[in-house]
Amino acid sequence: MIVTVTRRLLAAAGLVPATVLALVGCTSSDDDTQPTASSSSAAPATAEADEIDWTDCDAEISTIVAGRPGSERDLMFSCGTTSVPVDHADPGGPTLQLFLVKAVLAGQTDRIGSLLVNPGGPGVSATDAAVQSALTLPIEVLNRFDIVGLDPRGVGLSTPVECISDEQKDAITAAEPRPTTAEQLDAAFTMAEEVAAGCAEQYDTTLGAFNTVAAARDMDLVRQALGDEQLTYLGYSYGSTLGSTYAELFPENVRALVLDGAVDPDTDAQGDAEARARGFEDAFNAFAANCTGLVGGCPVGPDPRQFLNDVLAQAAAAPIPSSRPGETRQATPGLVLTGVRSALYQPSAWPQLAQSLASARNGDSAGILTLADTHTGRNADGTYSNVIDANRTITCADTAAEFTGEEVRALVADWSARYPLFGAGAATSLYTCSAWDAPRTPLPERDAEGSAPIVVIGTRGDPVTPLQGAVDLAEDLTSGVLLTWDGSGHTAYPKTDCVTAAVNAYLIDLVVPADGLTCPA
Repeated sequence: MIVTVTRRLLAAAGLVPATVLALVGCTSSDDDTQPTASSSSAAPATAEADEIDWTDCDAEISTIVAGRPGSERDLMFSCGTTSVPVDHADPGGPTLQLFLVKAVLAGQTDRIGSLLVNPGGPGVSATDAAVQSALTLPIEVLNRFDIVGLDPRGVGLSTPVECISDEQKDAITAAEPRPTTAEQLDAAFTMAEEVAAGCAEQYDTTLGAFNTVAAARDMDLVRQALGDEQLTYLGYSYGSTLGSTYAELFPENVRALVLDGAVDPDTDAQGDAEARARGFEDAFNAFAANCTGLVGGCPVGPDPRQFLNDVLAQAAAAPIPSSRPGETRQATPGLVLTGVRSALYQPSAWPQLAQSLASARNGDSAGILTLADTHTGRNADGTYSNVIDANRTITCADTAAEFTGEEVRALVADWSARYPLFGAGAATSLYTCSAWDAPRTPLPERDAEGSAPIVVIGTRGDPVTPLQGAVDLAEDLTSGVLLTWDGSGHTAYPKTDCVTAAVNAYLIDLVVPADGLTCPA
């Protein structure tokens, strides 16, 4: 996995403008007051597209990815910046800066245009994803499209939201992952309130500007700046929310949208949190069944769930040290379960999870900490990307839902019994946005009437965005077409030949797969 490629390469090349670091330094206005986010998802986007200022960053990216699978491809990388209104209802007002990466395959023929990619989160860098996609997407796609990653506002290097300290992030990930006692829940609520207060103090009402509706409007301005008459887009997980929001706002501008690992548009915050808890429980059961069925034996024994519970108890009694050079942390139950959750995203990480748990039981948490850090965006030097900041900011800006402490406590009691590993944490997470103090721009209902066909992909064994989400999104979209993969893990394209063939034909030739097509595992 490529982590924060763009931040490292730009710092090394001296390409990060100082104005990218703070919103108030990215405005075109002389007014020092902070703008207020628009609360209307129907606000007209009347701003003119700003040109993209491209810079050659091929040498820097090529050096970073050297030796990785796909790095032998003859690719050229460019980095770009452009400006968009902070508030699209005030197109002449203050602006913020967005950051892009473009990858072009040498010898490209019959170019169709740009393929914008978004890996989800919210908060995961789309520019990193563009680099990774250029190394891994089918050559047939790269032959016809420039691969473009646009970090959404607040994410990566697009005027990043940065209001949670590295120390706070360490505390968040190390905290009790299954809070059930009054004392544990009070501590979780207090932490959420302190983080929310710090972000509100730093950004004031501008914090609400980092929302999905505004990001979708940004994306249309970028489409215009790229010279594409219509948008071709590949969005994973939360990227399906961003993509379907774009289609709702600009249905006539859709050429082809692939929404893989779709977030369910029909569930509320509570239903979504419970679905995630259930999905991760199911994924752990699948991991356990796979491990115990191995010919050479399972590194975590005949009962992986009991083994994990033993490791969690061990870490609670005395945090587990790490053999990783320079590592000063010891694994608490929170870090252990974060590492487990990270590995459950993809079956390819299951062997690493089994070995890491076995090592932790023997007193070495190096593997578990590596898995946890992959999930949270923590770097080897103890600094973090802004994934956690952006995730909270965008998630809370997109919803009006709030839960009282008593409501959360009741859900914790229920879900911890039904979903023993992940239920209490999922229920407690519902308090995060209740403490958040910023304007909200709830997501619109999305049918995207008038849009060209949109392909929605769901994976039967997806622990993060269960299959029902794809079913519901495809039904809600007037032109939605459902493609199902009978596999496991988060997202499907381009992991399997059947899905890959269907998506390639759709992206390149606009051949729409049969609605309801199911691909075998």
